[in-house]
Amino acid sequence: MSEPSIFFSDVNERQGSFLRRTFVVGGLTALGITALTVRLAQLQVVQAQEYATLATNNQFNFRLMPPPRGRILDRNGVVIAGNRPSFRVLIVRDETKDLDQTLDLLGRLLPDTVDRRRAIIRDVNAAPRFSPVPVKSDLTWEEFAKVNIYAPELPGVMADMNEARFYPFGGSFAHVIGYVAKVSDRDIKAIQDRGEEPPPMLYNPGFRIGRSGIEKALDADLRGEAGGKRVEVDARGRVVAEDVGGSRAAVPGDDVVLTLDADVQNRALEVFGDESGACVVMDVRNGDILCMTSAPSFDPNLFVGGVPTRTYRALADYERKPLLDKSINGTFPPGSTFKPATALALLAAGVDPNQRVTCGGSWRTGNRTQRCWGVHGSQDMHDAIKNSCDVYFYAMCNRAGVDGIRNAAIKLGFETAFDIGVDNQRKGLLPSTEWKRRTFPNDPVWHPGETTSVAIGQGAITVNALQLAVYTSRLANGKKAIQPRLIKSVGGVERPSGAAVPDLAFSQEHLEIVRQGMIAVANDTSGTAYRQSQLGLGDIQMAGKTGTAQSRDYGTGSRKSDIWALKDHNLFIAFAPIDAPRYAVAVIIEHGGRGGSTAGAPRAREVMRTVLLKDPEMRERITRPAPPEAEGPMTDEEANFGAAPEPDLPTPDAQTPPVNRTGPSTTGGPRPYLAEPR
Repeated sequence: MSEPSIFFSDVNERQGSFLRRTFVVGGLTALGITALTVRLAQLQVVQAQEYATLATNNQFNFRLMPPPRGRILDRNGVVIAGNRPSFRVLIVRDETKDLDQTLDLLGRLLPDTVDRRRAIIRDVNAAPRFSPVPVKSDLTWEEFAKVNIYAPELPGVMADMNEARFYPFGGSFAHVIGYVAKVSDRDIKAIQDRGEEPPPMLYNPGFRIGRSGIEKALDADLRGEAGGKRVEVDARGRVVAEDVGGSRAAVPGDDVVLTLDADVQNRALEVFGDESGACVVMDVRNGDILCMTSAPSFDPNLFVGGVPTRTYRALADYERKPLLDKSINGTFPPGSTFKPATALALLAAGVDPNQRVTCGGSWRTGNRTQRCWGVHGSQDMHDAIKNSCDVYFYAMCNRAGVDGIRNAAIKLGFETAFDIGVDNQRKGLLPSTEWKRRTFPNDPVWHPGETTSVAIGQGAITVNALQLAVYTSRLANGKKAIQPRLIKSVGGVERPSGAAVPDLAFSQEHLEIVRQGMIAVANDTSGTAYRQSQLGLGDIQMAGKTGTAQSRDYGTGSRKSDIWALKDHNLFIAFAPIDAPRYAVAVIIEHGGRGGSTAGAPRAREVMRTVLLKDPEMRERITRPAPPEAEGPMTDEEANFGAAPEPDLPTPDAQTPPVNRTGPSTTGGPRPYLAEPR
């Protein structure tokens, strides 16, 4: 059977079929050419600019450049947080053939990168495309040169010089300034949770943000604006050249000037030695904080590049807590430094400052007996402040009541978080009848025996060192409710002074009674801190108040302990000069184990000396020659000026013992008294 075949009956039929097929193929070809022409026209005319931009973007990369961080300066222009040049080596993931092989080769040049290999890989993989990732910073010149020599054999590896954050004074300013660190995922998430878009600069692996202190509080001002470098790359993404015209310079962050004084701050940390605690110094005229030190401290430079875990754990686990800012975050019972506040509360309640209480060494309130640190005899308010007599305040405190004491203390700056630009402050606690009802529902009634503890700065009351300095500044100023100021200016714009505040809500007469008691503490030979408070600066004298605060319930045991955490806290507050106060200081020695006069006062004295010697007017006063003595012999009136009046004494005879005119007094300074018969 033969195969079927197409058979045309005539020539015309064959020709018609050919023409139809030709027409179909030609039409399809024309349609394709038309579509191709339209598409080419669209690409080359309509979308020409769009594709030109895409082609340029493939040819050029815009790499963000971190801006120089703003400096932090002290009140005299000394840099306390700045930037220094640093050699570093970087890797660009998209320019490497094999990341593992590149890291192997780099490890031969820089052996210490081997230990950080896992972290480096994590950072490289998390970085945006074509973004250089720092592998190691602070290269030596030899390391920097070695990497540059072998750079052609290490695709994607480059070495450059950048600016790294630097704290020239190490631990002196660590707590108040804080430190910078890498941006973490939590930082990004925190911004997104606020409904904001994180700035692209935060994704740059070399960028640092403020992590604590001023660095964190003013991070937006210090950060500046990112710049960018426009570079030409080849098909593999390798840099061929830099397009200088298309690059944009970074804008440096604002400089921040603090009220702190570098010399005073350094001296404060120095005098603490191995002790733990805090020191705050203020100018009582305008509220400027000259010193805000916490001890022990740490070196914030360790945190800039990432502190090793072992080092961080050692700092975090040390019982003296070097990472805690004790000046505003550490709260302690104020002890007897609180007695001037209690005295003002008593005066406001109508207590006569001349009324006397006999101190026999203890006082009984209800069924509770509380002891005094000594036996002081008859005491009025002046004597009680000078001698730090607990019994006087035990006997008088309920005349004002705990709410009256709290009210006076709040006016003096306690239980307050101050607007100093740093918000991580603990307010402490001033107990009250309302606080007792709220905190102890099973025993909501305030008992008189609880007021006795508060009156001497014990019990539930807690304060921080900044509050003690503000309290002392207000007592010294005597007129204004001085507010502390830490930030002097930002970007050249001055911050408000701490003197632009309302008047202090106490009478001048009452304040003078308290101040005279504090002057006697440091200048009366029987005061609790006479020997430790002598400045040795001409006629300049310091007023103060000692304090010792127990950190535990002694029960029936001894207050002495060889265990650091069980020792008493020691405190001292002071202002100087006494005739025209300028500066106030508050010192807390955590678990110092000795009295405030032994541990706190000597350190406060040394810090105060530094402050006074830095003041040109005080230096001029110290070096001023003494006035010339009057010529000729003194009259009896001149010779006896300021002496105590001579008492009426019986005429001595053979049976009358001699008069002793230099014996001690329990109610004031040295005064004449009759010796006991022999």
